[in-house]
Amino acid sequence: MILRRPCYTFAMDLDLVHTPRREVLFHRTTLAAMAVLAAAPALAGVLSVRIDGVDDPLKAAVVAAAEITQYQNKDITAAQAQRLYTNAGEQIDKALEAFGYYNAKTDGELKETPQGWDAVIHVQPGEPVRVGDFRVEVPSPAREQKPVAKALAEFAPRPGAVFDSVAYEKSKAQVQSALYAAGYLDATATLHKVEISRSANRAAIALEWDVGKRYRFGEVVFEGSQFNAGFLDRYVPWREGDFYSQAQLLRLQQKLVDADYFAIAEVMPDKQSARDGVIPIKVTLAPAKRTIYTAGVFVDSDVGVGVKGSVTRRWINARGHKAKVEAEIAQKLKSLAATYTMPQPGENDRAYNLGAIYNDSDTSTVQSRSLRLVANETRQWHGFMRTLGLNYLTGDFTVATIKGNSSMLYPEASLERKRMDDPTFVRNGYSLILDVKASPGPLSDTHFAQARADAKWIRGIGERQRFIARGTLGMTAVGDFDLLPPELRFFAGGNNSIRGYPFQGVGVALAPALVPAALGRCARDSSLDCNNLIIGGKNLVVASAEYEYYFKPNWGVATFVDVGDAFNAFGSYRNRIGTGIGLRYRSPVGMIRVDLGFPVNDPDGMHGVQLHLVIGPDL
Repeated sequence: MILRRPCYTFAMDLDLVHTPRREVLFHRTTLAAMAVLAAAPALAGVLSVRIDGVDDPLKAAVVAAAEITQYQNKDITAAQAQRLYTNAGEQIDKALEAFGYYNAKTDGELKETPQGWDAVIHVQPGEPVRVGDFRVEVPSPAREQKPVAKALAEFAPRPGAVFDSVAYEKSKAQVQSALYAAGYLDATATLHKVEISRSANRAAIALEWDVGKRYRFGEVVFEGSQFNAGFLDRYVPWREGDFYSQAQLLRLQQKLVDADYFAIAEVMPDKQSARDGVIPIKVTLAPAKRTIYTAGVFVDSDVGVGVKGSVTRRWINARGHKAKVEAEIAQKLKSLAATYTMPQPGENDRAYNLGAIYNDSDTSTVQSRSLRLVANETRQWHGFMRTLGLNYLTGDFTVATIKGNSSMLYPEASLERKRMDDPTFVRNGYSLILDVKASPGPLSDTHFAQARADAKWIRGIGERQRFIARGTLGMTAVGDFDLLPPELRFFAGGNNSIRGYPFQGVGVALAPALVPAALGRCARDSSLDCNNLIIGGKNLVVASAEYEYYFKPNWGVATFVDVGDAFNAFGSYRNRIGTGIGLRYRSPVGMIRVDLGFPVNDPDGMHGVQLHLVIGPDL
């Protein structure tokens, strides 16, 4: 049977207005088969279907539209086979029209086989219809608004392009949405017409909008909040009377979500209450659970196996202040931290923070007990999270068997920025942290100034691969290095530094003249470790390149090269290279990284294999 449409012209707004004339021609080779089918309508057999003449994406659309393909390899009667085959031509024609092919032809044959029925359909899509006349009009000043101008610039199909009805409808909807987003809430398309000429293979597009007035923001009404009236007004990123903007509505909603006070935060324009071009905004809220408890077990080859937990009070008073207490107990590190936060929402979303952190560290390089008190301000600043604050650090420490204690009061400034496409598994993203701290000396045991920069960049390659690069630069100027606590010294080695070396295993070695005394102290005190007499360094350079290949969606392998050193003078830099292989698993609790690393041509002759295990996010 041949199903063929003749050429004719019709007009449409994609609601096709036409006077169709459809010819149904029967292929001679199918007449015998039809006679058999008519004579034995009750017989059943397996249907085989083959469609040719088109490739993807047209092939996929044709197969999906032709009902006959749904019965492939199924038992059907002769009458069913005839009906499905007869209807296939019209179904295929309609499917191809969506892609701009309005002169498609289909022919083929349906014949009986010993197993059942064999349907062969040949598709000839013909020449596509292309856009000729093109008129899409939005009056000024609406057309100059950023979302509207963007939607108009991206409107498809353009003149000369194949007329794609799906793209046309999508573009039309995007212009309408952009007008709404820019405050033209009454905008309507007064003319929306497409004229198709099959004989000329041309489409003429005509669209016109009447945008009406541009609305302004009215009163913002908060419902369901646990705070006093007026408290949440600071989160509103516009002033009453400003032009309505959907982007601003989304910004308010995101600010309320980020505040972490609410389980529900819905921001909607109250169109029914709009008067004289002013539209009130209704915000529906529901309080979140006020207190959050967390607990878990973790494994980190740098600090060992441990447990951690926290208690967070989302708000503790009517001003929305917050508090959090965290504890971590591992084989090589114990810490307790308490933070009190006073949010100051507004243009830059500031917050004042007070904190106290106690650390008890016991690694092969450093034994330290310290208390750090912090007072700072955090805010959004040119796309960064900016922190300005004051720190007081005091404690006792032992480095390379040499005991010491110091107290340091120093200001600190930092900038942090992160961008990622998927927090659970980053394909494209980066992080950048810049930190500067200094102490003039009179209020500290020694004066110092320090700067550090950390960067990490992740890029997906195809569907199964990732490339990860990271680097760290640090510099310190200090009066008396021996009085500088280990928290302010630079060490390298470990999971997030130079793999193949132990945690804090790379740095400036204890002066040779002091080694005998250190060995003597180790002989008298078994708690001291003389296997790694490292005192840290004033400067730090680390660079890393890593390649990952995922052979299954959640399983991958990796190879890496890390290089760097912690050192005092730039002339004393010695290249430390670590390389190896790793296993990656995307678990429900986060990315699990297991690496085996070893030093390459170490200047001190270090060798062996280090196991590195980390569970946590990419950035």
